[in-house]
Amino acid sequence: MKEELATCNSCINENCFIKKHLHLEQMKNYINRKRSFTCKKAQQFIIEGAPIQGLYFIYKGKVKTVKTGINGREQIVRLTKDGDTVGFRGFGTSKRYLIGAYALEDTTLCDFSNEDMLEILHNVPEFTFDLMLFYAEELNKSENNIRKIAQMNVRERVIDTLLYIHKKFGQINGVIELDLSRKEIADFAGTTDEQVIRVISSLKKEMLIKTVGKKIGLVHTDKLKLEIKEHK
Repeated sequence: MKEELATCNSCINENCFIKKHLHLEQMKNYINRKRSFTCKKAQQFIIEGAPIQGLYFIYKGKVKTVKTGINGREQIVRLTKDGDTVGFRGFGTSKRYLIGAYALEDTTLCDFSNEDMLEILHNVPEFTFDLMLFYAEELNKSENNIRKIAQMNVRERVIDTLLYIHKKFGQINGVIELDLSRKEIADFAGTTDEQVIRVISSLKKEMLIKTVGKKIGLVHTDKLKLEIKEHK
């Protein structure tokens, strides 16, 4: 990891929790204490089970958060990009990270320590209130995902994953702007690499998606959405 200066005042991520609260006088001291650094692609910066050091905010880049499942296989539980928060699972209630996190590309992160985050929560009510709403929304999403996965077949889970990635990261030149391996798609969809390859091959034959190298482009998002409509 390389130390890098990422300044909050010049940040363009309007969805970042810190950025949203920069107008508050109490926040000025805290942004001067933060640490920022860059991770190379595939580099891990949160180890599951390690002592919690604080919260991370993505200044620029993409990150996957994972949790170890049965037989030690990592399940991708979240994909994040510029402005998103990483490491919040277990913060304030656990002494250790409940997830691991890897950079999906060269990524610059802002790191606020435990001590500073707890001070902010005690001293900045508006921030604390918004964080509470964020946790409530994330819990609702997690519960909905559990319900969906239980009801969907493999094809539907892969389609749901592709639609989520498409919505989250968008497409440039007809392909999703995220370089995920078939294994990573499987880890997110809760299935196997082989099943993902078969579903992607089938969707290509049906001309619902296309591939350019490892990247995938959604050709008919409306038709894909119809396949999983009953689960939404």
